Amino acid sequence: MEPPSGDPAAGLMSRYVSAERGYGVPEEGWRICLAHEFQEKRKPFQAKDVSLSNVMEHIGLGIRYLKWWYRKTQVEKKAPFIDMFRAQPLRQIYGAPLGGIGGGTITRGWRGEFCRWQLNPGMYHYKTVIANQFTVCLRRGGRTVYQQVLSVERPPTLQGWNWGFCGQYAFYHALYPRAWTVYHLPGQNVTLTCRQVSPIIPHDYQDSSLPVAVLVWDIENRNDYALDVSIMFTMTNGSGCKDDKSGGHWNEPFCLKKEGESVSGVLLHHRTPVNPYTLCIAAREQADRTVSHQTAFSPRGTCEELWNDLITDGRLDSPAGPSPPTQKGEKVAAALVAGCSVSALGHGTLEFCLAWDMPKITFGSRERQHVRRYTRFFGAEGDSGPTLCHHALTHYRDWERSIEAWQRPILQDSSLPSWYKSALFNELYFVADGGTVWVELPEDGDISGGVRTEDGGLPAQPHVVKEYGRFAYLEGQEYRMYNTYDVHFYASFALIMLWPKLALSLQYDIAGCVVQEDLTARLNLMNGRYSPVKTRNMVPHDIGDPDDEPWLRVNAYLIHDTADWKDLNLKFVLHVYRDFHLTQDRQYLEDMWPICQAVMESAMKFDLDGDGLIENSGFADQTYDGWTVTGPSAYCGGLWLASVCVMCKMARLLDRESVYWRYRDVLDRGSAAFDELLWNGQYYNYDSSGRDLSNSVMSDQCAGQWFLRASGLGEGEYQAFPVEKVHRALKSVFDLNVLRFAGGRMGAVNGMRPEGVPDRSSVQSDEVWVGVVYGLAATMIHEGMVQEGLCTAEGCYRTVWEQLGMAFQTPEAYCEKAIFRSLAYMRPLSIWAMQLALEQRRQEGDGEAGQLAAGGGSS
Repeated sequence: MEPPSGDPAAGLMSRYVSAERGYGVPEEGWRICLAHEFQEKRKPFQAKDVSLSNVMEHIGLGIRYLKWWYRKTQVEKKAPFIDMFRAQPLRQIYGAPLGGIGGGTITRGWRGEFCRWQLNPGMYHYKTVIANQFTVCLRRGGRTVYQQVLSVERPPTLQGWNWGFCGQYAFYHALYPRAWTVYHLPGQNVTLTCRQVSPIIPHDYQDSSLPVAVLVWDIENRNDYALDVSIMFTMTNGSGCKDDKSGGHWNEPFCLKKEGESVSGVLLHHRTPVNPYTLCIAAREQADRTVSHQTAFSPRGTCEELWNDLITDGRLDSPAGPSPPTQKGEKVAAALVAGCSVSALGHGTLEFCLAWDMPKITFGSRERQHVRRYTRFFGAEGDSGPTLCHHALTHYRDWERSIEAWQRPILQDSSLPSWYKSALFNELYFVADGGTVWVELPEDGDISGGVRTEDGGLPAQPHVVKEYGRFAYLEGQEYRMYNTYDVHFYASFALIMLWPKLALSLQYDIAGCVVQEDLTARLNLMNGRYSPVKTRNMVPHDIGDPDDEPWLRVNAYLIHDTADWKDLNLKFVLHVYRDFHLTQDRQYLEDMWPICQAVMESAMKFDLDGDGLIENSGFADQTYDGWTVTGPSAYCGGLWLASVCVMCKMARLLDRESVYWRYRDVLDRGSAAFDELLWNGQYYNYDSSGRDLSNSVMSDQCAGQWFLRASGLGEGEYQAFPVEKVHRALKSVFDLNVLRFAGGRMGAVNGMRPEGVPDRSSVQSDEVWVGVVYGLAATMIHEGMVQEGLCTAEGCYRTVWEQLGMAFQTPEAYCEKAIFRSLAYMRPLSIWAMQLALEQRRQEGDGEAGQLAAGGGSS
């Protein structure tokens, strides 16, 4: 985000852009001045935002939820998987999170604060720890001439430090998994660039799992005299939680020399009874660098002693030995300083690392212990902090080369707009920061609990799960369910394109859940009826709550009985073939085939009249769980036909000819019924109920065609929808849901009336779902509507990242005005479906060009 032309920072932005380029700051990315203030302050969705008609319709749900919420919070002392009374307020502060995949994350805000923590798996707290800072000290001729905390804050604590850096002189840039903060030190002719690097590397299953980040400080001295420059990194032992004062925490210095490289720093041992961990701050030692530390200081009071120690000579006293364990009520912090001399008109570099070692984890139930993926390479004894830091500081340049090689073709593609390049990479933050866990499968683990399908089934330990581990991420940081499958349908493109082994591993886990059942009767909050927790041969909604025991107890979602949902089984089948198409993993296809047959047989019961097309129940029985649908519908009917189509394709690939003809018959009859019941000449009606709003225009009506196209199908023998009708429907969606909503500047509203006003029949029909919009844009691109697709998606990016200040917390939904819902959500990872569509079109174009060049084109 550029500062406005009247902003004093505008000239500085221009002046220092060349310096930024000199340190490798890419032109593309999300950019913001540290002095920026977002004008729009939205509120989270609350019950009072529901219309009176919707309140009356859901009054039973509200009463049942309240009773359940009280029992959960007051009796069981647990956090609800969705807390409707304590939605997270919008904090317009977040930057790129630190850390790899599955080992926890720490988010550093765009103003430099450490402000969002997810170390215990899947559980977040949002606390800015004010003592966690970087401070610069400049010395000339043996005298300190400048010492400043690099923070715009003026906190009521630590008054002995020099706070209040002028934000107009600093700029933040993010292109995940890297970020840059450029500080021009007023009056000093010195520019500091802090480059933040996390090991998020496509197709890398080792370093991508590491709970580390490197913070590299590049120093430009534009003076005609040399300077001694020191950077101090302070870190509190803990994360701002009440257990920081529980007592027993202690720090110790370390130095590790290995393979000709040496790193030193401080280990901060956090000794909680559950999931203890060690934070580690470290710096790389070199001949022309000085590294010093303060093992322990109290982050209370003025802290003048530490500040003055640095002022004296640009370094700290470096006491030896560990600190005593803290007493109850005490906090302890540590400080690390790296320094170097920078010649006149010269440059210097100082390298820091932050790591956290929590090798063994338990979820909320504390029934089982899980071992994180990174321990395969660095051990599970809880003493890996030094080696993690050493590895990071000696390998981060390799990581950057890999990241640049991956991003370069996209960044250099002049046909792609800059906002898209920023969105594509920055939305990827959720792969690591989505409460993500990546753990080893136990030696005696069995993904299906010993249950097999009647027609064969899954191996107890599929090779991909045994070799690459188990992967899970949350539906959202506020919607706390792992691998929510109806939403993963959209988000999964990021995994299958960048870490396909994790995508397949997740699929094996879901398949293992399919064949299992849990007949425990449970109250559904929506209708007040009891039903089994998990029904055999139905895809689970999710694999569990991190505050309970994921994988062991699935379906944490208890608002609806999702065994009656129409989309989950179909999405599994569509996933299977798309994943096979992109990986060509034949063993995977063969393993999944019996599961696909089982879930399709279960879904057949939803075709009540035998016309080859399933019906919805009259309730909210799919991913739009607040928007009722009756009879055959565009969304679920389209997913059904697409899944039948891929069953035909898989049957042919596996030489199951009789199965092919069975599904071919269903496809032919179902496609005819779909057209007859839903096509109105311009688009597919929302449903076929004949209600007043059944002809609403649903933005997601072509989701089935989207997945067919992503799987290389959708035409010829494997076609479920006439292409000309798909094009007509997408044009209607663009004209109505996009251009006639909010002036065409906010993406696509979920439901639009044909007269051009949003469908306000439910709490979801008049929302924009960012992940759905990216999927819609991908569909448009597949169908040749490239500019329309980019225009549609741009509205979401501009709204979320630039207008609403929701960087690195993209929500599930927002309305045209006033409110948003569910910050930091899984579904927007679907932007990678746009990239797949663009790549497939380019490949098809190259193929056509090659064919014409070879004389194969027709005249």
